Amino acid sequence: MKKISLMVDGNEDVAERERARELRDLKGKLWVSGGLTGLLLVGAMVPGVPEGLRNLWLMWILATPVQFWVGWQYYQSAWSGLKNRAANMDTLIALGTSVAYFFSVAVVLFGESFERMGVVADAYFEVSATIITLILLGKFLEIRAKGQTSEAIKQLMQLAAKTAWVIRDGKEIEVPIEEIIVGDKIVVKPGEKIPVDGVIIEGDSSVDESMVTGESVPVEKAKGDKVIGATINTVGNFVMMAEKVGSETVLAHIIEMVKAAQGSRAPIQKLVDTVSGYFVPVVIMLSIATFLVWFNFGPEPTVLRAVVAMIAVLIIACPCALGLATPTSIMVGIGRGANMGILIKDAEALELFGKVKKLVFDKTGTLTQGKPKVVTVACFANPNDSEQCKKLQAMVAAIEAKSEHPLAQAVVEWSKEQVGMDAFRVTDFKAIVGKGVEGKVNGIPVVVGRPELVAELGYDLGRYKKDIEELEQEGQTVVVAVVAGMVEGMIGMRDEPKAGAGKTVENLQKIGVEVWLITGDNKRTAEAIAGLVGIRSENVMAGV
Repeated sequence: MKKISLMVDGNEDVAERERARELRDLKGKLWVSGGLTGLLLVGAMVPGVPEGLRNLWLMWILATPVQFWVGWQYYQSAWSGLKNRAANMDTLIALGTSVAYFFSVAVVLFGESFERMGVVADAYFEVSATIITLILLGKFLEIRAKGQTSEAIKQLMQLAAKTAWVIRDGKEIEVPIEEIIVGDKIVVKPGEKIPVDGVIIEGDSSVDESMVTGESVPVEKAKGDKVIGATINTVGNFVMMAEKVGSETVLAHIIEMVKAAQGSRAPIQKLVDTVSGYFVPVVIMLSIATFLVWFNFGPEPTVLRAVVAMIAVLIIACPCALGLATPTSIMVGIGRGANMGILIKDAEALELFGKVKKLVFDKTGTLTQGKPKVVTVACFANPNDSEQCKKLQAMVAAIEAKSEHPLAQAVVEWSKEQVGMDAFRVTDFKAIVGKGVEGKVNGIPVVVGRPELVAELGYDLGRYKKDIEELEQEGQTVVVAVVAGMVEGMIGMRDEPKAGAGKTVENLQKIGVEVWLITGDNKRTAEAIAGLVGIRSENVMAGV
């Protein structure tokens, strides 16, 4: 039996707990290190501060826990590298900060002797503490970013259905999703999540596939159509056959993709690792060479001046920007994206994104809000009679309230703000999949649906076709209201652009990125939305 495996296994639970513990430890150390380093920086660099903060003995006391408690991990990593005859960034951090710290201790203890020998020696307590604090901050951001990506994975896992209605031995029984096998016949009822990937073998419905595609309007499904696990059946009943379960479903592949992104390394990181292997020994050799030059050719006292020059080289080279910034920026980028609902395939994709010259946006849910809203309302019979129009709108909203279709819900949401509908009772309700609804409102026959449905039912749209076409030209989806056999009005809805979509497109175009729009919608709707956000009509790919 092939079982589904979307839940977090024991190893992942352990890793998550370990990451949470490490994050708590880092946060505590960061608070201590940040506070102590702040005092050291104020004492060393801010003019006019109390003399006590400038006291070198106090600075020694403040820097010591940062150096040996907060920075202990760098000593451990450096020692591990030395045992394996390898140098890394931690080696340089440990070496550079130790030299700065111990030289500063020497200044505290023997500063007067240095001055008598004619050498002005400064303490570097704030330098060693700042380096350790900044590196620690980078590590904290990296671990936190991994946690954000893990949270995105958990949320994806929660999308999966927990149980399914399976037909076995001629009976419909509810079973855990783990027990579904390829070939099982599954009954999916209105409002339920589709448990696994498969194909419809009986019935039809509309399926909300926004989890996968971002499209807010459900897709019409009939016998022979493919359906995806974790998407939502909206109105009809159907029977499907399971084709992919467990790790082979679309949802499982998405989860694996996010996991892979979390652990991936960008090409620049590999370059940084390679450079670090040479950079550390080169810096050490340069510092030794500096010491020898000053020792042989420098003024008296040569030893002391040579030591100061060597320390300067090590301190300047220590906080290598590549070693700190590269892994942190990549992990923060992936984590921030996951937190905002943007799944980045891997670190290499994130790095390559900076070289993009043409950018293709999906329309629904990306440039647009992903949710249709009422834009136009028209009354045909008595357009100047506001009360009559309100009554018509309320009747339409009352019957639409019985439907789960997003277009119907858009009408209901709009009506709550504009008109009341509580006074109307709906009977004999029937949803016509993908086309509209019909029923009786306070005993009066009402049909609300797409123009095609109204025409199929024999109602004349002749003089209203031009109005409908104009709204569709603007990217609106139109539903027509028929009351007591008469075409009484229409409502136009559109998935409106997000507030910052136009500005985003404009900013991308300013930096030389050519912006395109791609959508499964018709060409008129696509071009209307493209025009609203500033994308040229020739850069629109519709009906895809």
